Amino acid sequence: MLLHSKIIGTGKPLVILHGFLGSGDNWKTLGNKFAEDGFQVHLVDQRNHGKSFHSDDWSYEIMVADLKAYCDHFKLESIDLLGHSMGGKTAMAFAVAFPEMLHKLVIADIGPKAYPSHHQDILKALGSLDFNVLKTRGEADAILGGYIKDIGTRQFLLKNLYWETKGRLGLRINFGVLTEKISEVGKALVKDAVFKGESLFVRGELSGYIEPLDEMGIQRQFPKAKIATVKNAGHWLHAENPIIFYDIVINFL
Repeated sequence: MLLHSKIIGTGKPLVILHGFLGSGDNWKTLGNKFAEDGFQVHLVDQRNHGKSFHSDDWSYEIMVADLKAYCDHFKLESIDLLGHSMGGKTAMAFAVAFPEMLHKLVIADIGPKAYPSHHQDILKALGSLDFNVLKTRGEADAILGGYIKDIGTRQFLLKNLYWETKGRLGLRINFGVLTEKISEVGKALVKDAVFKGESLFVRGELSGYIEPLDEMGIQRQFPKAKIATVKNAGHWLHAENPIIFYDIVINFL
């Protein structure tokens, strides 16, 4: 099955991969800007997310295979690839597996190391939504607010809500599989994997996902890596400080 995507503009292919519980739609505003600067932008929904297919099989190896099948379908032989968080891990693994297809690689606020599972509160909040009772997005937001105080995080999660049928809300994500296989998200890139092409790691100043001590590990597996920091931004750096993020990325590309 083919991943769902929205394709914007014409020019050099730029494929963008969203993070955990996100979708390509999260990148629509920046995608339009990249398109204005001469790229054909592919906003891809990874499996079990957005409008892409659901499957019990879910791992970075499988998501890499999905992306390869997507590129083959659209005859994308040389791409720039940008991935955020979980999408960044998929992008790193894809670059290692198919370096001949990569022009430049951009990784947003994630490193190749392993990360402990830390999405339990978010999954608990989403799991508390009873769609037999809920009738509006406002009601869903109120319930999520009992678990998650940050409005931005709630708005991000609420993007997963859609009308399954008239009068009945549901979640686009494959909630059961993502909850069951949550440990997959934090897995490290294969230890001896190396990508020798041009790469850029962009971290949020307030995030903590890429610490100074992580830089050596990045340089070991991505020897041509440049590391840049977006000021006044956390993990959702592209949404929290989009102008600076865009300037850093477009100058590299």
